[in-house]
Order: sequence, then C-alpha cells, then structure tokens
Amino acid sequence: MTYRVELVYDRDCPNVDAARAALRCACAVMGIAPTWEEWDRNARDSPGHVRGYGSPTILVNGQDVAGVEPNASAECCRLYRGDDGGLRGVPPVEQIVAAMKKSALEH
Repeated sequence: MTYRVELVYDRDCPNVDAARAALRCACAVMGIAPTWEEWDRNARDSPGHVRGYGSPTILVNGQDVAGVEPNASAECCRLYRGDDGGLRGVPPVEQIVAAMKKSALEH
C-alpha cells in the first residue's frame, strides 16, 4: 500500500516538530519509510486542499487523521484529543496509524 502523507503547518506553529516526530513514529509502526510532503498553508505554491486546515494537520491519502473536514476559517492552531482525553497540539501516534490502516482498507 502506498500512502500519500501530507503535513500542513503554519511557519510559526510551535507543534510542527512534534508532528514530524509523531509521523516518524507512525511510519515506524507501519513499517514504511518516513516520507511525506510538507505544505506551509500560507505559501503561494501550496495546493488549495491544504488551506482549510489548522496547524499542524496530518493528511493520509487526502483525509485528516482526526476526521476533520477543511474549513475556510481554519486560520488557527489545531488541538487533538489525546488518549487520556486531554487536549494536545499534535495527533497521537495511534491516531495516525489508525488513519493509515483505514486508508489501506479503503484502497
């Protein structure tokens, strides 16, 4: 299975490095190379489909790992519900892995 993984971020987002670390861990769990595309959602050359997400967002085959739909007013930081029910600035590794597994079943 080939995954198209994208990291959408704002240049000044304090959670981007943690999102990259979570992606590396998720790729290791899945046994795939840790590769993805990165998009500064405010850059002129970023595709339109990434502009409706807060920072950081991780997309797997075009789908947000948390199941959030793009929103034109998403000029904000993202919050994710952690395993303990608390809020955090990066999706849990398990959520990224689950999105990859779900995408594999659908494709």
